[in-house]
Amino acid sequence: MNAPLTIPEDRDAAAGEYVLGTLSAEEHAAFVQQLAVDDDLQARVYAWQDRLLGLARHAAPVDPPATLWPRIEQRLGATPLPATARPVAPANQPSWRLVRLWQSASGFAAAAAVALAVLLVQQPPADAPAGPRYLAVLQGPDKDTGWVVEVTAGDRVRLVPIGTTAEPPEGKTLQFWTKAEGATGPTSLGLVRTGAVYELPAQKLPQIGERQLFELTLEPAGGSPIGRPTGPVLFLGKSVRM
Repeated sequence: MNAPLTIPEDRDAAAGEYVLGTLSAEEHAAFVQQLAVDDDLQARVYAWQDRLLGLARHAAPVDPPATLWPRIEQRLGATPLPATARPVAPANQPSWRLVRLWQSASGFAAAAAVALAVLLVQQPPADAPAGPRYLAVLQGPDKDTGWVVEVTAGDRVRLVPIGTTAEPPEGKTLQFWTKAEGATGPTSLGLVRTGAVYELPAQKLPQIGERQLFELTLEPAGGSPIGRPTGPVLFLGKSVRM
């Protein structure tokens, strides 16, 4: 993709590959440069995000193979755990079934962290508002899980790190965005520090509902200068009602 995209079919295909993360480094750089100034291309990216993330709702649960933990131990150089000490998926727990929609064999360790995060946020404090609550698990292009978003209507939004996110390069920052299903574009929810819980009033969201998109992008220091994402999407997910 050395020249600007002009043919509608090519634009749509490139937007889909951008969302899937299959562009080469050179193609990705050229696409991001055009994306920053091309409203139509941005709309195509948002449409692909809506289209592809919906597939996660229909994904069948995947049990990790018996060989997975030994392979993880071998790669980490760790002392093998006794078979009786290795985690066993509590398949009958509703919270685990929710997490398993996002689980794959290569991301089992991350999914276990998500399960713990879900269990921690499932029980609201006694004085929490009675409004609906939503949860979004944010994953990277390689299905690594880094953040969980908890939204309580009438109360607050919490962005909680549950994985390891690399520090942004010098002159860059993480920016938090949301986009309700069918909205014309995203809304910035502020700048985020890696490893820190980020909170804001739920009233800052233009809408709150199921299948609402949340994402973290890499932006220039101080945030996107145009009010829309300009950098690569690092973590992405949609909300489900708890």
